[in-house]
Amino acid sequence: MTMTRGTVLLALVISVNLIYAQEPTTLEDGAPLFSPVTWDRLVNAADEPQNWLMYSGTFDSQRFSRLNQINTENAATLELKWTHHIPQLDRNETTPLVVDGVMFITESPSNLTAVDAATGRPYWRYEHELPDDLRVCCGRNNRGVAILGETLYMSTLDAHLVGIDARSGSLLWSTEVADYQQGYSKTAAPLIVKDKVITGIAGGEFGIRGFLDAYDANTGTREWRTYTIPGPDNPDNRSWAGDSWRTGGSPTWITGSYDPELNLVYWGTGNPGPDYNGEVREGDNLYADSVLALDGDTGDMSWYFQFTPHDVHDWDAIQIPVLADIEIDGTPRKTMLWANRNAFYYTLDRETGEFLVGKAFARQTWAEGLDENGRPIRRPNMLPSAEGTLVSPTAGGATNWWSPAFSPRTGLLYVNAFDGEAEFFIRDEEYRAGDRYTGGGTDSPLPIDNYASAIRALDPTTGDLQWEFPIKARSRAGVLATAGDLVFSGSVDGYFYALDAVTGEELWHIPLSGRMNANPMTYAVDGQQYVTMPVGNVVYTFGLPD
Repeated sequence: MTMTRGTVLLALVISVNLIYAQEPTTLEDGAPLFSPVTWDRLVNAADEPQNWLMYSGTFDSQRFSRLNQINTENAATLELKWTHHIPQLDRNETTPLVVDGVMFITESPSNLTAVDAATGRPYWRYEHELPDDLRVCCGRNNRGVAILGETLYMSTLDAHLVGIDARSGSLLWSTEVADYQQGYSKTAAPLIVKDKVITGIAGGEFGIRGFLDAYDANTGTREWRTYTIPGPDNPDNRSWAGDSWRTGGSPTWITGSYDPELNLVYWGTGNPGPDYNGEVREGDNLYADSVLALDGDTGDMSWYFQFTPHDVHDWDAIQIPVLADIEIDGTPRKTMLWANRNAFYYTLDRETGEFLVGKAFARQTWAEGLDENGRPIRRPNMLPSAEGTLVSPTAGGATNWWSPAFSPRTGLLYVNAFDGEAEFFIRDEEYRAGDRYTGGGTDSPLPIDNYASAIRALDPTTGDLQWEFPIKARSRAGVLATAGDLVFSGSVDGYFYALDAVTGEELWHIPLSGRMNANPMTYAVDGQQYVTMPVGNVVYTFGLPD
């Protein structure tokens, strides 16, 4: 990548820390000043582009902001405004919230801090005490919080849901969601639906039985639970051989979406367990690797769509469901846009779950394509084996948990995609509660430079590629789109950049000397637009020159 006039020198990084000496806007007791976040504000979050009121910005999870002060004409002049340093050195995957000039940042492993969104000056910090014997699959992560009224809701690695006073950082209540010693954990930001906190569960590599929960926002009392693996009283239980459903995984470890008009919660589910040994769980393994549409009041299932029946490659369908109203073949449809970890892109009808569009968006060798109902047509000899079977994509997938973005201005879905391959191995493994239960593993036969990553712009009406912007292979950052016709993302070699949303042309970048494992977001304070990107254990915030 070539340097541009937006490059920021190290001296500027040092100087912006002096901003911390300024006085923040506070109440008399020093608490941050903001208006309570009502349900009406959340439903109409798109009308408050100066704020970022939930993990994906809005209930439709488009990660599109109507702010346009930063645009294609001036993006090259972006400069660093302030930084926030996270004390822990764990991988930083947070998406902050911004409410009326106050930013709430989750910090690994299960902590939360509030800062002035214009300066980075801290208000308070909450630290959640964790046990020493955690069972964690893939890092000590926390990806964000939800807010309703003056209460923040956070998941913790020891499988608790906590309510925290947003003014003071004081703990209001703590609810145990599941037993962490059995392998359950929580890493995702919850989602508010009316007066309930919707929250999922992680731990699919430990032989858990996945579920999605709703809790009373005031008390932390559980209102409903929907298991992502049906029990024996459900005919779909027959998609699991014997009692394999009891340890079948199918976790819900990323935040979902919500349609207020349909009152449907949409949530993706993870892979079945054990991950690679499908011989012990013959059948489609419902509802693993699926998207579920649930009634927001009761948790009752309206419909489901399974992307990868009987998955033996660890292709969790925990990507963010993007909701958009678009025309398909000249007919307006309420749709769901989904670039899946299995390398296929899907457009579904979000009212009924009907399959509308399907097409590979990244390299894949395991399927001939999708049939008329969206079910994959598998190629023979692609299952894991004792000697290893070479398959694309890798277990990490053609994309993963990092968020895509959709721009209603361009009509394009932007996704961080990966072309790679891996050898998949199978082994016999006995289930023991609290231990990893994967039934095999993978190995990448070539150096990482032999593979490719890119930001790809897809037409959701056809699945066709419109443009791509190559980046360093195996990048893990999400995407943000704005009304300034910009797309922001980051790469594994530490570059944060802005692209033209129409053409994919690079307009600006900056090296930040750290891996990016999070999603960018944007907001405004006192009429100035900012863009924030967590990198390593630092949260960087950029804006236009004063």
